Amino acid sequence: MAKRVATWKKRPGRQEFASALNYLSLQLPGKLAAQLVSVAKRTPPVSRVAKDVLRASRLPLLPPDELHVAKDLKRIHKGKRLAPVIFVQGDLSHARPPIIADGYHRMCAACHADEDTPVSIVLVPVQ
Repeated sequence: MAKRVATWKKRPGRQEFASALNYLSLQLPGKLAAQLVSVAKRTPPVSRVAKDVLRASRLPLLPPDELHVAKDLKRIHKGKRLAPVIFVQGDLSHARPPIIADGYHRMCAACHADEDTPVSIVLVPVQ
């Protein structure tokens, strides 16, 4: 089978933003979580290397046979586009870790497909 790399949609959809809000509201006060998602909706995606995004997130690479990662790997191999990852930028100078608000499984699948591939992320700055 020919090697495939992940391709990305232009924007996350409603479901991705809703999932980001649900996750962020577990990590942060509700008002701040809602503000970050509002910023994410207005922020255009940027491209970053898959392995760098995963490393910056400080999360482990999930195995390729994990249910959701496997589904996303199948989508990649079929040439289907994935929704961009919603990534809340951390700040090391204030000991604030980065957060993948939505798209952790897609990120892991992209790394398994080709860790050097560009990944589309909505990079949300924290002020």
